[in-house]
Amino acid sequence: MLGGMTDPECLFCKIVSGAIPAEIVLQNDTVLAFRDLAPQAPTHVLVIPRSHYPNAAALAAGEPATAAHLFDAAAEVAGAEGLHDNYRLVLNTGPDAHQTVFHAHMHLLGGRTMGWPPG
Repeated sequence: MLGGMTDPECLFCKIVSGAIPAEIVLQNDTVLAFRDLAPQAPTHVLVIPRSHYPNAAALAAGEPATAAHLFDAAAEVAGAEGLHDNYRLVLNTGPDAHQTVFHAHMHLLGGRTMGWPPG
């Protein structure tokens, strides 16, 4: 984990630490990817930084290289899931954008045709 930043009350920090189990599909020194418990598509994986930032903008400002690693990890998971070039990446920032866990995270969605506009 970069910077040692964690929040002991954060659900995703607890998943990173192993205190809460998750179906992990990819992990490395900077990011962790696991299946969403309430999937919105046949493939719905959350890709998170190991360090705690409340949203994607804060992550990009604090650890821009880690923010870029989220995209690399998402592409790797998409390939492993057989999605190839047909998937959606979503970053929600703030409650009005439907962010419910305030730890930066990316949704990887695929396995079906996505509609537009998304919400």
